[in-house]
Amino acid sequence: MSYIVDRHNLDFLLFDMFDLEKAHASGPFEGQDRELISQLLDTAQRIAEAEYLPTAATLDAVPPTFENGEAVMPAYVARALNAYSEAGLSAQSFPEEVGGLGMSHTVSMTVNGMFSAANVAIANYFLLTAAAARLLLAFGTEEQKSRYASHMIAGRWMGTMCLSEPQAGSSLSDITTRADPVGEGSYHLRGTKIWISGGGHRMSENIVHLVLARLPDAPAGVKGISLFLVPQKRLDEAGRPGEDNNVTLVGLAHKMGQRGTTNCQLNFGEDGASVGYLIGKPNQGLHAMFHMMNEARIGVGHIATMSGLMGYLYSLEYANERLQGRRIGQKNPGSPQIPLIEHVDIRRMLLAQKAAVEGALALCIYCALLVDEQNGGGESDHADVALLLEVLTPIVKSWPSEHCLEANKWAMQILGGAGYTSDHPVERLYRDNRLNHIYEGTFGIQGIDLLGRKVRLGEGRGLALLIQRIKATIGEAAHIPALSGHAAKLTDALAWVTDATAAALAEPEMERSLANATLYLDATGTVVIGWLWLWQAMVAVRMEEGGATNRAFYEAKRATCDYFFRYQLPHAQIDLGLVNALDVTCLTTTPEQIRAA
Repeated sequence: MSYIVDRHNLDFLLFDMFDLEKAHASGPFEGQDRELISQLLDTAQRIAEAEYLPTAATLDAVPPTFENGEAVMPAYVARALNAYSEAGLSAQSFPEEVGGLGMSHTVSMTVNGMFSAANVAIANYFLLTAAAARLLLAFGTEEQKSRYASHMIAGRWMGTMCLSEPQAGSSLSDITTRADPVGEGSYHLRGTKIWISGGGHRMSENIVHLVLARLPDAPAGVKGISLFLVPQKRLDEAGRPGEDNNVTLVGLAHKMGQRGTTNCQLNFGEDGASVGYLIGKPNQGLHAMFHMMNEARIGVGHIATMSGLMGYLYSLEYANERLQGRRIGQKNPGSPQIPLIEHVDIRRMLLAQKAAVEGALALCIYCALLVDEQNGGGESDHADVALLLEVLTPIVKSWPSEHCLEANKWAMQILGGAGYTSDHPVERLYRDNRLNHIYEGTFGIQGIDLLGRKVRLGEGRGLALLIQRIKATIGEAAHIPALSGHAAKLTDALAWVTDATAAALAEPEMERSLANATLYLDATGTVVIGWLWLWQAMVAVRMEEGGATNRAFYEAKRATCDYFFRYQLPHAQIDLGLVNALDVTCLTTTPEQIRAA
């Protein structure tokens, strides 16, 4: 049994539910059929299980150290990353004309998920690099693409994104890093960046930092932020890394989880000039950076999902093998003990994990398919796809980060006291997954983004498109006797969403309108996951009717759908009711009252 992937479920989602072969029948991904995709998944699984998984616990226990101004990494980290890049996986999702393999984002994300499950601390390095390289392809000059992005795609160089500063965490309008022009398109950057993942090491020939900074005449606030390419080492005339560019590693953060991914404080220009180059237009840095961050947010949701998946698969095996106690009513101490999974509450916790993980994975794949449509695949209206993706991005980042973390909690609970020890991976998975709730925009920020901006874009068309697609599934499921009740419940849930949205948008006082934005985000995400579970159950019914083998798999899909609609979906009504009522409990509770407590 693999702990990093459930290939049966993955095939069900990719090929039975989302019909990936049809999506790849034309356009830029034509020819990427099931056989080719399966071969790539086989290769990735083999490398992930051989090079990433065996060192996950060791790297967590003995993370990188800060010595003589650099992060000292265990040798096996570089070896694992080299295995990844030598297999061509660092180039998998890039167009062939820039040295890539031309695979779809959907396939690439699915491949990378196995590495995230196996050892997210190592996987992060190339995930960040790929996102940075894609930004350069979208906004960089031809010189920046050829001199920098090409090496990142090939896996020779790595990349970071440098946003936060000591006085400006999520509040990017307060950054003070400065970029002074020095002629010939160059700038000298000076400032401090914190929480920088993937910097400070010597595992690659160079590190390309993407840095938010201000020009001398920049307007205040976010409208005065520009984006710069700052290499760790300057390039000579032949394009080879040469002298140091004075990007100084000040220290490493000591983290709760994902401890093998360096988390740095970097000083620019402290010991000499840090030379950088403008990416895109002046004062348009956030526009370019969000190109990277939106991709990263989908990736964060997927990483959270894969951490939840590994915890689920591990606890499932443990529950099948561990003998503990007897059935309720069986009082004979001489009778044999039963496997944990025979206890009803254990099955409840397994269902909770399965519902969260497989629902979240369906959401991640759906969003990845939208990215592929937006990038030219399919025959869709790209403007509508973009609006739909805008609405779903804060959900796909946040819902898995919340509920797959909860799944990790249930995995620990199933193992009991053993789950709380480092003898098993589930406590590490929980610690690793906790970060996904925070970075690339916290849960609260994503809620404000969704209710304060995304559902208002295009006069609400993005949300309307989502509701339209959900209603189409409801219409089909309503004719299936086993699912008609769930279809009716999902219809009610859509009304909760639309009523809450209308109430919030009608409120002119923005602080009150957004007072319960986090609840809105989570509850709307739960409704979306309910849609995806109804869809999965509908496909399962049709597969059974078509004579598919392994009926237990499809029966489990329907049972998990039942669980979600009965145990999880009702929670959304409470939260959306608070949004609809414009409840002011948290808004009117004063800081003085909290301090007094």
